[in-house]
Order: sequence, then C-alpha cells, then structure tokens
Amino acid sequence: MAGETVITVVGNLTADPELRYTQNGLPVANFTIASTPRTFDRQANEWKDGEALFLRASVWREFAEHVAGSLTKGMRVIAQGRLRQRSYQDRDGNNRVSIELEVDEIGPSLRYATAQVTRAASTGGAGGGGSFGGGQSRPQQQVSEEPWSTPGSSSADAWSTPGSFGDDTPF
Repeated sequence: MAGETVITVVGNLTADPELRYTQNGLPVANFTIASTPRTFDRQANEWKDGEALFLRASVWREFAEHVAGSLTKGMRVIAQGRLRQRSYQDRDGNNRVSIELEVDEIGPSLRYATAQVTRAASTGGAGGGGSFGGGQSRPQQQVSEEPWSTPGSSSADAWSTPGSFGDDTPF
C-alpha cells in the first residue's frame, strides 16, 4: 500500500515468540527484536556498541505458528515489515503511543549460523501474507525430499538422469 513505512530490521530475539489465539481462534505470535548498532573506534582500536533498539513485532495466522515453531530466544533474525502506530491508555489513564512491526517476512540470519529449511504442509486456509485472501485455498505444491529440486518435477535432480538433456545444459 502507498504511504506505509516498510523497514528491514536485523537483530536478536529477546525471548521465544509468544503464540496466542484470539477469541475467534486466529493465531498471533508476538516477540521483540533487539538491534544494536556497532561501530569501530579507531582511537581505541575496538568495537563499540551503540544504543539498542527494542522493537515489538507480530505475525498472524499460519505464519505465526511457523515463527513460534522455528525461532527461539537469542536467534539472529532478519525481519521485514510495516511499522504500525497504536494509541492506548495505560492503567493510570495516561495516553500512550506504541510503534510495532507487523512482519511480512522473517527468517534466521545466516551470517553466523546455518539453518535447515523444511517446507511446511499447507492447511488450505488463507495463510499469513494476504496473498491468498478472500478464503481462497493455497495451491498445493508437490514437495520433493531434495531441497534443490523444482516443485512438481518428477526427477529429484536434472543432472542425475544421464542423457536426459543430451550434452547441452537445459538453460
């Protein structure tokens, strides 16, 4: 949408994502990402940490269940989403404003770690990203045991079948 503030945040989860369900049974996961800038001080010849940003974030629907089942406290993540401002009154009646990240995409950072990705089984619902809105079901994809294969292909690897493409590469 036009006029929305989209940002990408790289940081560490301060706790495990908290998975809850609304009264209508809609899953939502809330978590905090801590992002601390780091600069090199040439005079002291050392790295210095700046002021940490603690950003509350949320994900909805099937996406929330994926996040809660995959990410844990301390993991370095890359999250992209839209900033949302929310006004409310605290217990003392004071007006407060909160800025939160409504996450569109999130995953582990592979700078200092490795990850094993597993495709989640589709539930056929509307999903988390809004791409399949209005109650449409997601298209079913055939999942191969090999992560590098093309979805829906009968062969796990185009290179494993001798003579299938002749001497020329298929691209």
